[in-house]
Amino acid sequence: MKYDVNEKGYYGEFGGAWIPEMMYANIDELRRRYLEIIESPEFKNEFEQLLKNYVGRPSPLYFAGRLSEHYGTRIFLKREDLNHTGSHKLNNTVGQILLAQKLGKTRIIAETGAGQHGVATATVCALKGLKCVVYMGALDVKRQAPNVKKMKMLGAEVVPVHSGNKTLKDATNEAMRDWINNPEDTHYIIGSVVGPHPYPDMVARFQSVISKEMKSQLLEQTGSEFPTRILACVGGGSNAAGAFYHYLDDEQVELIGVEAAGKGVETSETAATLQVGLPGVLHSSKTMLMQNSDGQITEPYSISAGLDYPGIGPLHSYLFKCGRAKYLAATDEEVLKAALLLTQKEGIIPALESAHALAALEKLKLKPDDVNVINLSGSGNKDMETYLDYFGY
Repeated sequence: MKYDVNEKGYYGEFGGAWIPEMMYANIDELRRRYLEIIESPEFKNEFEQLLKNYVGRPSPLYFAGRLSEHYGTRIFLKREDLNHTGSHKLNNTVGQILLAQKLGKTRIIAETGAGQHGVATATVCALKGLKCVVYMGALDVKRQAPNVKKMKMLGAEVVPVHSGNKTLKDATNEAMRDWINNPEDTHYIIGSVVGPHPYPDMVARFQSVISKEMKSQLLEQTGSEFPTRILACVGGGSNAAGAFYHYLDDEQVELIGVEAAGKGVETSETAATLQVGLPGVLHSSKTMLMQNSDGQITEPYSISAGLDYPGIGPLHSYLFKCGRAKYLAATDEEVLKAALLLTQKEGIIPALESAHALAALEKLKLKPDDVNVINLSGSGNKDMETYLDYFGY
């Protein structure tokens, strides 16, 4: 594929493994062994069986008739919100827990923002009987309380992080420190297409089941594997990477990622990395980052905890720079309106993250014959308190 990572872990100028010496052993073991393991027939069979019988795949591709009528076009929703645990995150954690077992690891750590990746990690650790520690920004612990309770019920230790902005970036910092200190028995399940190589490629491969299913489902429902466009929200960017993966070389399909504009890209309260960022290194990967003139990371803001990150996966930086994908941004206000519209038109309450992709429909020139696929990456159950506060119910 033209957009594959190269042997050194780069997508164009972005990616790599910018790691301290203390992390080298961890990353080198993964880099040397991940492809050999995940491409083995034994691994593939176990992974596919768990996706089918545990995660509940394939997730439906649903034609949203009333929403389509509202916008005067054809809109399909890839229902990742219907997976076990309520989001796309389980696709990746199932893959990584199997990989961790093959590597002989007995302890799992993870970072989480919205809590969906934390829940998905705690879930697979319960499934496989492995110890689980989840790092979560103290602010996110408060605003995603239902997911924190789920993680604890699943047997995970949830560690609130009080440094920095107390959000996803800070949780990731702490998880990396833990991994450096515990290289022998611990595997770090990174939740997005971020971090040092091979994580961006590995997570994209596990999430690529989304676009693989999309192709056959579109063929069945529309007569063609190829939609006009695919839309997905982007924080780190794993759900978008999975939705785009099998279409990257099909230039006739428009790929649209939607970042969190927060209170506006012209304000300091935003998480729209590609709109306001510059190249730099964060969490051991070269990518686009929100930073000040001295190169210091600036704090992101979004109403959505899962998109509240000052960077983005290197694949997305490359797709943005070479023009293969287009990246828009949606404000908190636009997102809340889009979430309410889907809820009242289709009876589906989306996650705040997913509602960013829905909000982009207002920004596009849509034709009646267009086939628009929106990756509905998660359920809105975790965001009900935010919705209820805003709409005054």
